[in-house]
Amino acid sequence: MNNILSNLTPVVKNLLIINVVCFIGSAIFMQAPRFFGVYYPDSPFFHVWQVITYMFMHGGFGHIFFNMFSLVMFGPIIEQVLGSKRFINFYLICGIGALVLQYGVQAAEVYNIAGTVRASEFLNFDMLNNRVSSNLNVTQSEFDTLASIYGTPLVGASGAIFGLLLAFGYLFPNMSLYLFFIPVPIKAKYFIPILILIEIYLGFSNAGGSIAHLAHVGGALFAYILLKIWRIRRGSMY
Repeated sequence: MNNILSNLTPVVKNLLIINVVCFIGSAIFMQAPRFFGVYYPDSPFFHVWQVITYMFMHGGFGHIFFNMFSLVMFGPIIEQVLGSKRFINFYLICGIGALVLQYGVQAAEVYNIAGTVRASEFLNFDMLNNRVSSNLNVTQSEFDTLASIYGTPLVGASGAIFGLLLAFGYLFPNMSLYLFFIPVPIKAKYFIPILILIEIYLGFSNAGGSIAHLAHVGGALFAYILLKIWRIRRGSMY
């Protein structure tokens, strides 16, 4: 582990430090996710800076551990291929791309319930307690969906991390991965697509609770688009 940390590339090292500092800060200041997590754009809790800051907020130790472990394992090799400047752009754009797909899904859900993608006029907001109530004639399930979309922030670097995973699978498809929950090595070109397909399934089946699975897919999708636009060629490890 010491060897891995000592070989971190500059941007990966700074991202790791920023995420850890923000995680500790959010544990001390419990309202931090409310201000720095990102909300649906029509929500009164939304602020433009959240589009970036949400990537540095996390929902718990397990959440940040998985993301930072993946950043440390896959980030340096991707930064070496792309270069530091392009790598940070890649990371942030993948995180924003995750939001694009997530917002599209949320807008569709809001429209199916309220007949418009901007339903804030039908909702009442308790800004002090970060709560939402509705004067729409909707079922309890529909109200819960609206309340979640308008009153619950999205946090985490997972969209950007899935962008790194996609980039790794694209650049080094035949590199074998040794994962603690799988007893045999599996090539990246098999593992990464399977992981993304699982996220798509979980996203559309609403399994997994409050995890924004389709945001993960959005990060991977934007990663693929960027690699194609930048004409990044696959590495030598096939």
